[in-house]
Amino acid sequence: MATQLIQSQRVKHLNDRDIREGDYVVYWMEQSQRAQCNHALEYAIRQANEHQQRLLVLFVIADQDDELTLRQATFMLEGLRQTQSEIQARGIKMVVRCGSPVDVVCNVGKNASLVVCDRGYLRHQKAWRKKVASEVSCHVVQVESDVIVPVDIVSDHQEYAARTIRPKLHSHLAEFLVELSTTPIEKDSMSLSVGGEELSDLNSVVEKIRVDRTVPAVSEFFQGGTSQANAQLKRFIGGTLKRYGEERDRPESETLSYMSMYLHFGQISPLAIALEIKNSSSGTQNDRDSYLEELVVRRELSQNFVNFTDDYDSYSCLPDWATETLQDHRDDQREHHYTRSELVDAQTHDKYWNAAMNEMRHTGYMHNHMRMYWGKQILAWTNTPEYAYRVALELNNRYFLDGRDANSFANVAWIFGNHDRAFGERPVFGKVRPMTHSGLERKSDPDQYVERVNQRCEQATRTD
Repeated sequence: MATQLIQSQRVKHLNDRDIREGDYVVYWMEQSQRAQCNHALEYAIRQANEHQQRLLVLFVIADQDDELTLRQATFMLEGLRQTQSEIQARGIKMVVRCGSPVDVVCNVGKNASLVVCDRGYLRHQKAWRKKVASEVSCHVVQVESDVIVPVDIVSDHQEYAARTIRPKLHSHLAEFLVELSTTPIEKDSMSLSVGGEELSDLNSVVEKIRVDRTVPAVSEFFQGGTSQANAQLKRFIGGTLKRYGEERDRPESETLSYMSMYLHFGQISPLAIALEIKNSSSGTQNDRDSYLEELVVRRELSQNFVNFTDDYDSYSCLPDWATETLQDHRDDQREHHYTRSELVDAQTHDKYWNAAMNEMRHTGYMHNHMRMYWGKQILAWTNTPEYAYRVALELNNRYFLDGRDANSFANVAWIFGNHDRAFGERPVFGKVRPMTHSGLERKSDPDQYVERVNQRCEQATRTD
């Protein structure tokens, strides 16, 4: 198998300052929260070795994040605890601190010869990196590690749909779908006197940051960490991957990898997943190709979307045809109407939708096909498309473990017509693709899905 350390297209120099004399090289870990298959980490190790310095890995938990929930914070910290242990087993000091990411990185960077960071595509992630690059006195390098093909290599603009980005991604796969080799650190940095949080007590760390405690942790269903991600992936490949091509849109079949939350926090690499799927003998070629379509094409379409769309989290991001048809039908009579609180409490006439909402609220997860159905009904049942957009995005980002991901913003926008085409005109939806109760029954067995969700909700209630 082809093996390469770091492709040059993953590396971007964020300022023109020199690599200077310092006490260490800093890898500011933010998006890629893992010790395995992490291009930014391996690049930082190589740089530390080249300059005969020690490496310090720094992670900053933003203490003023108004949208972070206890559910998401717990999952992230479970993963960071494991990542810290794995990195330090390699002789590399890893420090976790609470505070302003820019302030903490710049403070630690005062003694650094070089700062290496990974890449994120959301607005605040870009702003953090730009600010750090402008304020620290040393060189700053960004290494892209959470997509298979670097976003800027694929396209220089927002792609219209999966069909337009697919051939561009596929033309680069042979170059980038290669295993990442690891490099041993030459200078042990465990003696560095750089203090941080003690991750053996996660509750004490949570107390130091602002989190929404009304959304509880769901560790009885999903625990954060690379080892948990790898275990889930192993179960998927050895089990339901062999039915994925035919059953991935059937929510009752549970033909799922459960990778989305681990990918969101960077606890597993999409490259590592893709290589495991590609090299597996499980299932048919169609099963493997169907999964890689979701992992590579659909996921990296989402990264393209947020990277090239400034208003990716607003109704204004929608294509003109979608906003025009929704405007034409904004005053149409709704057969059913629900308030936000009724939606949150799953108090609608639709037992399938209620089950989906309960699955999200109690477990932090929802089958992808039900996510689409869930969002389409919010559009059908609320006063205006703009309000529906706000509610769908707010609930998505609040309750899902993978909320606030690039996929979150792209998926909610898809509900309202983004990355899609016009369909036959109908009330409320106009030409935007609908999803109906009867359509769900024709294509799957949603009653079986409801039964499974009810069992999980009972389990969550017993745990509480």
